[in-house]
Amino acid sequence: MNGLFCVAVHALIYLDKRGCVLSSEELAGNICTNPARVRKVMAPLKRAGLVETRAGAEGGYRLTAAPAQVTLAQVADALGVRFVEPAWHSGGEVDCGCMVASGMASVMDGLFDEMEARCRARLGELTLADLEDRLTAEGRNTRGL
Repeated sequence: MNGLFCVAVHALIYLDKRGCVLSSEELAGNICTNPARVRKVMAPLKRAGLVETRAGAEGGYRLTAAPAQVTLAQVADALGVRFVEPAWHSGGEVDCGCMVASGMASVMDGLFDEMEARCRARLGELTLADLEDRLTAEGRNTRGL
């Protein structure tokens, strides 16, 4: 799973649950990361219109839409992340005379692209509200916010 995506989803759900403007420091404390990483993640979310910012001493981030209207695919698209991609390619010798060596990289790229498309389709079916429901069902919010 892409770490930036995890930070983004966590931040968006926490913003919704708190229902107010929160600084990158406050978000980072809840996410268990550092404020610089939060700001790195929030910038593309702002460009995508998923959050807005307020400057100043009382500044920070605020969710702009109802959680039921924000799909996980929108979050992933805003961040430009891929979930399924190989860390290494085998083969690649296009003209080596061996069908396996010359074709495996292309075949695997196609497979990874197909898996990524299926992952994106599923993320398009899920919203922030769906994940909030899962949190409630798992009893993870028993200590409040």
